[in-house]
Amino acid sequence: MRTAAIDCGTNSIRLLIADVDGGAGLTDVVRLMRVVRLGEGVDATGELGEQALKRTFDAVDEYAGLIREHDAEKVRFVATSATRDASNRDIFVSGVRERLGVEPEVVSGDEEAGLSFSGAASVLPSDADDSVLVVDLGGGSTEFVVGSGNRVTAARSMDMGCVRFTERFLRSDPPTEAEVAEAVEEINRMIDQAHEVVDLASVTRVIGVAGSITTVTAHALELPEYQPERIHGADLDIAQIDDAATSLLNLTRAERAALPYMHPGRVDVIGAGALIWRTILRRLVDATEGRVRTAIASEHDILDGIALSAAS
Repeated sequence: MRTAAIDCGTNSIRLLIADVDGGAGLTDVVRLMRVVRLGEGVDATGELGEQALKRTFDAVDEYAGLIREHDAEKVRFVATSATRDASNRDIFVSGVRERLGVEPEVVSGDEEAGLSFSGAASVLPSDADDSVLVVDLGGGSTEFVVGSGNRVTAARSMDMGCVRFTERFLRSDPPTEAEVAEAVEEINRMIDQAHEVVDLASVTRVIGVAGSITTVTAHALELPEYQPERIHGADLDIAQIDDAATSLLNLTRAERAALPYMHPGRVDVIGAGALIWRTILRRLVDATEGRVRTAIASEHDILDGIALSAAS
C-alpha cells in the first residue's frame, strides 16, 4: 500500500510518500522537508502568525501536488507542538483540509511520542531487546520515550525545543554564558519532570531523532555535506557528541551558515537544539552511572511512524 505521511512541527513540515509491505517495512518514494517556522512567536503570543501560516500553506500546496502525482492511497497529516499551543489553530486546520482533503490531526504529546518511537526504533535489529530511550527533539517540544521491541513502556512530552528555547533564552549571537546557564537550568528542570514518568536509570540504549540531533551528528562526523546515509545509524561516543554540540552552540550564526551540512532554516536555532541534546545526554550518563556511553542518530522518526500508522 502506498501511503503519504505529513509531519508538521514547530520548525519544519515534512512529507514521506512510501510503499508499506506486509512486514510493515517502508520503501521511500518521496521524502522532503521544508523549513516553514510555523511556531515562530507562538511561545510569546499564543497564536500562529500570518506569515508563518502562509509559508506552511505554500508547502502543503506543494505536497498535495506530489501526493496526487504519486497516487498515495492513504494520507495522514499530523501536527504537533506549535498547533497544540495556538489559540487560532482552527485557521490552520481549515487551511490544510481545503488543500489536502484530509483532517489534520493535532496529536497529544503522548501519541506523538509513540509515533516517534515506532519510527526511530527501526534503526535497531528487529530482535533487539534493549531498554531503549528515544529522544525526539523538535522545534517546540521534546519527546522522551522508553520501550523495548515495538512496545512503549513510558513516554513524556516536554515543552522544550530548539525554536522555543532560542526565542526564550538564546537571543545573543553567539549566546552568552548567562543565557546558556539560564537555559540549562530550565532544561534540567524539564528533564526532572520527564524523569518522574520515564525512568532514565533503566535505559541501556539511546536513539536521537529530528534535525537538531542529526545536524549535531553531521558536525561530529565532520561531513563534507549533509549525508543521511552516514548519519542514519551512526553510534557515537557521548563525549564526541558533547564536543560537537558545544562547538555548534558557541559558533556565530555566520559560522554555522558556512558549514556544508547546515540547513539554512536551522542556522539560528541549532545552538538551542545542541544545548538541549548535550544536557539530556549528560543527565543520561549520570542516571545510568556511565553504563550508556554512546548515542545513535536515526533519520527515521515520527514521519515513518505516521506512514506506518496510515497503512494500518
